[in-house]
Amino acid sequence: MGAHNEFGKEGEHLAIQHLEKNGYTIRHINYRYLKAEVDIIAQLNNTLAIVEVKSRRSDALQYIAETVTAKKIKLLVLAADHYVTEYDLDVDVRFDIITVLKNDDSLKIEHLKDAFYHF
Repeated sequence: MGAHNEFGKEGEHLAIQHLEKNGYTIRHINYRYLKAEVDIIAQLNNTLAIVEVKSRRSDALQYIAETVTAKKIKLLVLAADHYVTEYDLDVDVRFDIITVLKNDDSLKIEHLKDAFYHF
């Protein structure tokens, strides 16, 4: 596994820790539906958070939250809809991005709630 893939997995682990520390229950990790993959599905009260995790060692080129494309959003919405239907959930759904930025010895985690809307 390449170093960037290992850091991506580390970023997901850090995002899970962040969510749990803030009271979320982790329902699913790396949920797949057709061509879609949701990094983390977490729940806080009656809100289901569909979480995309973006990890980078530098944000010099582009702010990492801006790397979620329209195609990725469409896939996340498709997967979220299937998940809610599959598990027969009656919840509000929110799309979040958690960014993990590592520069030298510093680590910054940012949780963007309602990062984008599906309509």
